[in-house]
Amino acid sequence: MVFAAGLGTRMRPITNVTPKPLVRVAGRALIDRALDDLERAGVETAIVNVHHLADQIEAHLERRRAPRIVISDERETLLDQGGGIRKVLPLLGDDPFYICNTDAFWFGAPRSNLLALAGVWDSAQMDAALLLAPTQGSVGVDWDGDFDLSPEGRIIRRAGPKPYVYSGVGLIKPQLFAQETREIFKLAPFLFEAAEKGRLFGVVSEGLWLHVGAVAAIEDAERAIAAAGG
Repeated sequence: MVFAAGLGTRMRPITNVTPKPLVRVAGRALIDRALDDLERAGVETAIVNVHHLADQIEAHLERRRAPRIVISDERETLLDQGGGIRKVLPLLGDDPFYICNTDAFWFGAPRSNLLALAGVWDSAQMDAALLLAPTQGSVGVDWDGDFDLSPEGRIIRRAGPKPYVYSGVGLIKPQLFAQETREIFKLAPFLFEAAEKGRLFGVVSEGLWLHVGAVAAIEDAERAIAAAGG
């Protein structure tokens, strides 16, 4: 499930005319960087939700052959991430599925972070597992971090600065949403509840993680890629 329906308000005025997933960083659209990672991990189908400037995203994705793209149309109503998942539950099946934001990516990872995440998955212990990036050293992190990790890899929520940020990529069980009746709702509370139950795990990603959430972050990301030899 690739989230591409947001308004991109922090990236205005660019996103007044170009949807954030199509913003280019070092010559490649953000959504293509996400889909490239999914393709390399062997994902065959990506469900992409669209809302803001949806026609542009659909036209762009028509050129894509792998993974196969299925559009979830949210033009009439923006459903938020949780609602977006609920809408396509019949398409997701019963197995855990990847979730993926389109405003961040990795550069120079020696192996697939998505496959590393899948490699630790354990349905008996986990309701969700998230890829994390170091708060210090990542590009575009202008907050104090999101999570800490226990020695067993469980995600810990606590006050104060934290060593890891959520990368925007995870694996999650569709069963978490099976009883949900709301049309519009956020994803984060489901993750927080899993953490409280000790069923939210984290994997620290490899490579340089770049978060491109605002206009200034585009130049920062391109400068970091150039410095790293990209």
